[in-house]
Amino acid sequence: MSNHAIQQLVDTYSLLPHPEGGFYKETYRSADSIAFDKGIDRFDGERSMATAIYFLISSENFSAFHRIKSDELWHFYAGGSLLVHVLHEDGRYEQIKVGNNPAAGEVFQAVVPAGAWFASECAPEVAFSFVGCTVSPGFDFADFELAYADALIQSYPDHATLIQRLCRQ
Repeated sequence: MSNHAIQQLVDTYSLLPHPEGGFYKETYRSADSIAFDKGIDRFDGERSMATAIYFLISSENFSAFHRIKSDELWHFYAGGSLLVHVLHEDGRYEQIKVGNNPAAGEVFQAVVPAGAWFASECAPEVAFSFVGCTVSPGFDFADFELAYADALIQSYPDHATLIQRLCRQ
């Protein structure tokens, strides 16, 4: 049943493989954009004001550690709980449970702040999680960085096991 549900979501929403893992489809890109001065070091040039995607993770396909230069707001839609692992710039680790069971500590929405390293995976015993991500200023692959496990472990040695498990390079 779960593989059928996953394939049905991929087909229904025309989802494509994402470089970090999982499947996605951009559903919104604002018509307006923001121009950033060269004095703002996070961005170079223009960015859409906001973007949104559908994002599908399965128990067999995690989202590897990466970071972007914008805040990313996660929204739960269907399936089971998604674990979002966040390595904050100050060295702090946070696990966010995105799902529809508040009694189990899950939230319908959560924010990963700009610059934080993060990865996501289905909670144990969950076949898939179908979520959405809204990014502002809008997502641009120029602002996307996939983590190298060895380098990330140097910055976060207390989380070496998690990093090795959730990196692809």
